[in-house]
Amino acid sequence: MKLGAILGPIKTPSDASELRVQAANLEKAGYESLWAVQAIGRRFTVTDPLITLCVAATVTKCELGTAILQLPLYNPMDLAHRVYSIMQLAENNFLLGLGTGSTESDFIAFSQNYRNRFVNFDKKLTELREIFKNNGNSDIRLNQWPVVEGGPPLLLGTWGKNVKTAASKFDGWIASAHYRTPDEILEGLKQYKSENGKRAIVSTIQISNDTDTGELREKLRRFSDAGFNDAVVMFLPGAPSIDHIRSLI
Repeated sequence: MKLGAILGPIKTPSDASELRVQAANLEKAGYESLWAVQAIGRRFTVTDPLITLCVAATVTKCELGTAILQLPLYNPMDLAHRVYSIMQLAENNFLLGLGTGSTESDFIAFSQNYRNRFVNFDKKLTELREIFKNNGNSDIRLNQWPVVEGGPPLLLGTWGKNVKTAASKFDGWIASAHYRTPDEILEGLKQYKSENGKRAIVSTIQISNDTDTGELREKLRRFSDAGFNDAVVMFLPGAPSIDHIRSLI
């Protein structure tokens, strides 16, 4: 099982180099992928995930991904343009993790309808797939770079019955460990594997000063033995060093 890490949140906003340093240090420590999350209007500031990954792409060769972008918040053409740009910077080593979103304040910030997020997700996903397939739409050719034609692999961050959708219609599944127990996560993986799902990623494994690294090692072992391809950790203030956590796998 590969180990990745979530970039940010920035601790010192006045330090313009912090994200670059984070990304470079994580790559040096042996983390194989770097990820960015999305949160708006939640009484704390998180750097825009696509900007975060653009910064990382300039200083590392790690695989990059979003975990996750809330697709209903975006205009599909605008998002596709940004994604093509990141793919070029990341040398086509980018994964687009998508989800419906679950926090209403994010939708208020973007003047989007929270109650209609599932319908809007399906509608915008169809549009986004068509843009990636055609490098644009019937009115405009958005992308002129052959190296990024077709767009990136699409991953779905979801739970419950939609895990089957991740298996059948996406290139991978992102299971958030933020609100789920290891047993719940492993049960979801069984469902995903039973539907012949491809890449399985367990993300947002939070690590703080209260983390028992022995218990964390066992948790990661369980995820690996069950068949997860990737585990993605999130470092909170006071967490053990990135080198110590990397040594657990």
